[in-house]
Amino acid sequence: MKCLLCESYSLSHICSSCQELFLTPKIYKRKIINNIEVISFYKYSEIKELLHTKHTDLGYYIYTILAKNSFALFAQSFTYDSVVSAIGVDDKIDSGYSHTAILSKHLQSKNIQTLYNKLRAKNSISYAGKSRAFRLLNPRDFEVKEFSNENVILVDDIITTGFTLNQSIKAMQQKNKNVLFCLTLADVSLK
Repeated sequence: MKCLLCESYSLSHICSSCQELFLTPKIYKRKIINNIEVISFYKYSEIKELLHTKHTDLGYYIYTILAKNSFALFAQSFTYDSVVSAIGVDDKIDSGYSHTAILSKHLQSKNIQTLYNKLRAKNSISYAGKSRAFRLLNPRDFEVKEFSNENVILVDDIITTGFTLNQSIKAMQQKNKNVLFCLTLADVSLK
């Protein structure tokens, strides 16, 4: 097959040279509700076209590459005094896979236990491309299913306004869960 970025022949959808050149993550931080930190690995503008594959068959492979280059590396260096749970925001299967489940899966390590199907939106409305006003008028209404760990890392692919993560944090706190921080692939606010 050909690399999606440089069109060289490759065994992967994005060749190792392009992964090293274009997909080397950096750490970007911003704070949202209750001063909780959101750590992102890319500027949205840098990987926008790759992120837009998420609702296609190709998206599975692209998100796996992005997760290996960012989330898996983060997990290798993460330490904590107890095991924490990685929870994908609304990790239901859509288009044959869940993009937040792929990201969460790559956090699995000696200090991070990935859990699935623990944070689901009761309102399945999509926020993609919608205004802040629309998001405020249409909350996702998250439901948290039972799990034992108290400490949580929330996982999503993109942070735009922070509204989805804020709702997720509130839902976790209502179940007495401690959100340590959130991880996203990309932050739209970065220029």
